[in-house]
Amino acid sequence: MKLPKLIITIDGIFRLGMVDQHRDLLQPSDQCIGGGYYAFDFVYNRIILDRESYDFGRPKWHLLDTLKVPSTYRGLRIVYKYDDGFHDDFNVSEELKIEYYD
Repeated sequence: MKLPKLIITIDGIFRLGMVDQHRDLLQPSDQCIGGGYYAFDFVYNRIILDRESYDFGRPKWHLLDTLKVPSTYRGLRIVYKYDDGFHDDFNVSEELKIEYYD
């Protein structure tokens, strides 16, 4: 069943799509450093990220300085919600430099 999933690569590429498996988002040369699920929050102009990939785990934000985001999502803030009772939400847009690409 196709679900809204995302991955982050070691090169800082943010890739999302409706796929069966997180690995379906990988390109041949990608090294994945985590994944999860996404939802658009148009009321607050955000992309909400949460949960984790069964294969790749949670995104390892600490390995990145810059996140490369498709220009389609320019203007949307990106927030990762841990929802585990231990971690605060990670405001990706404030903590990492965001570069947009076509």
